[in-house]
Amino acid sequence: MPKITFIDAEGTSRDVETKKGSSVMEAAVQNMIPGIDADCGGACACATCHIYVAADWLPKLKAKDDMEESMLDFADEVQDNSRLSCQILMNDELDGLVVTTPAAQ
Repeated sequence: MPKITFIDAEGTSRDVETKKGSSVMEAAVQNMIPGIDADCGGACACATCHIYVAADWLPKLKAKDDMEESMLDFADEVQDNSRLSCQILMNDELDGLVVTTPAAQ
């Protein structure tokens, strides 16, 4: 099972395992990761699952589509490495993914 490391805004790190094909958002919700609200349940209709992806993992991710780009306009403190966690599906290549949750959603 692929692993994800979630780091919160204070620097606390939490490692979780998830199933292949699950989104990073689903893994966060199932493991009660603070900072991921996921109000729309993964429909890419809000920005409450906003995360920052560690720079070395960005090239391994599928590119953002227009919908994700549009939803990120509603997120606070968007950076170049901002993504919506509902749009990142886990696979073996993403085993060990490191993401940081913003201070506020």
